Amino acid sequence: MSEDFTGNMEQTQDLNEILMVRRQKLSELQSKGQDPFHTVKYEVTHRTVDLINTFDELDGKTVSIAGRLMAKRGMGKSSFCDLYDRDGKIQLFVRINDLGDEVYDEFKKLDIGDIIGVKGVVFKTRMGEISVRVSECTLLSKSLRPLPEKFHGLKDTDIRYRQRYLDLIVNPEVRKTFILRSKIISTIRSFLNDRGFLEVDTPLLNTIPGGAAARPFITHHNTLDIDLYLRISPELYLKRLIVGGLEKVYEMGRMFRNEGMSVKHNPEFTLLELYEAFTDYKGMMELTENLITHVSKEVLGTTEIEYQEQKIDLSIPWTRMTMTDAVKKYAGVDFDSLSYDEAVSLAREKGIELSGNIFKGEILNMFFEKFAEANLIQPTFIMDYPVEVSPLTKRKPDKPELTERFELFITGREMANAYSELNDPIDQKERFLAQVKKREQGDEEANMMDEDYITSLEHGLPPTGGLGIGIDRLIMLLTDSYSIRDVLLFPTMKPKE
Repeated sequence: MSEDFTGNMEQTQDLNEILMVRRQKLSELQSKGQDPFHTVKYEVTHRTVDLINTFDELDGKTVSIAGRLMAKRGMGKSSFCDLYDRDGKIQLFVRINDLGDEVYDEFKKLDIGDIIGVKGVVFKTRMGEISVRVSECTLLSKSLRPLPEKFHGLKDTDIRYRQRYLDLIVNPEVRKTFILRSKIISTIRSFLNDRGFLEVDTPLLNTIPGGAAARPFITHHNTLDIDLYLRISPELYLKRLIVGGLEKVYEMGRMFRNEGMSVKHNPEFTLLELYEAFTDYKGMMELTENLITHVSKEVLGTTEIEYQEQKIDLSIPWTRMTMTDAVKKYAGVDFDSLSYDEAVSLAREKGIELSGNIFKGEILNMFFEKFAEANLIQPTFIMDYPVEVSPLTKRKPDKPELTERFELFITGREMANAYSELNDPIDQKERFLAQVKKREQGDEEANMMDEDYITSLEHGLPPTGGLGIGIDRLIMLLTDSYSIRDVLLFPTMKPKE
């Protein structure tokens, strides 16, 4: 019998014994009419963070707090233990003289992981640690399973992602990440609301998936007997609202793309999209750098951050560079001086795979992705994308083969995408038709024809700037998280067999 197998058997036996003991404790409580699961409410007067931050005010005063018991030390006539709530931890000082023999005996039977409520006086120990001298203790919920071994914590990423509740219990830094996520999202909303934007809701179920080049998830509505698509972007709906005169709108919500998974990609993710009438992509640049800088200052207190040991300076203004100039700088190729045939030949020489009917602008984009992207560590706006890869973007008047579009890159990753929105219905229809041809040739990510959207444009879309920001990637940046799964409470996982 192997050591691993023997070890697993011993662990299983140990676990079974723990489960049995904890259930016995529960049965004893129930037999005495003290079933913790019958408790419906506990009056909490303070959080742990309140005791720390306002100790001078609370010193010597009685408080009621509640949370999870996470450590116990000393079990003679007095004990110290740690109580954790969402915001942190506080030390509890528990004495037999304060509780009495019977209650103290019940306290000693508590397990790590139990949810308790305590009442007591705030004080500071001789070692200077802020604590609560407990006068009452109430078991609010019995933990029937043990937590991961405390000294090693929970490091197995598969378990962490599948059982996020355990991750949040035993890894305070994870809890901090998701608290920061909430603050980042609320700060974004406040920033946009203060600028006069309206938050709106658009459909998650679409009859036509549009607004992005992505493969959608497909479902079926039985009553209507039609296929529906989980949205890949709210863009075309939001621009309809600009047509309708709402002028400044945004939506922050879940998108769904049936694509690969990586440290940067999850099938469902959070996207911010906003549209503002009477401005262009340069206006979106100003908004983007001010938004992200503001969020960093508000949430982190600084614009100088560190991501995976890279120092990032978010102070404005940020670098602006055309795609052509970026390729010239990092690939040493000047596309302005190349013919189509020369571009094709050079791409093959550089190991770039070309297939089907391909345009020069698409080759330029491939060069950028291969040679330039990874070098854009500090915040950089890459501007003026080829029209072939920007089907919803207004052309540059002086260079109609290019569009008024930018993408923001930080740490070599795309963080935002923005356009001067195409508002010419004739041009838009032609580009949709080109996308339809690509779809017919097997490109599942190409746009479908959306006739109603064309009709809306025919009623008049004012000059408009549009912006999309990947919220999860932004949160990864601001929380120094390596993987997108580290900032999603419940990332998509393949079920265990």
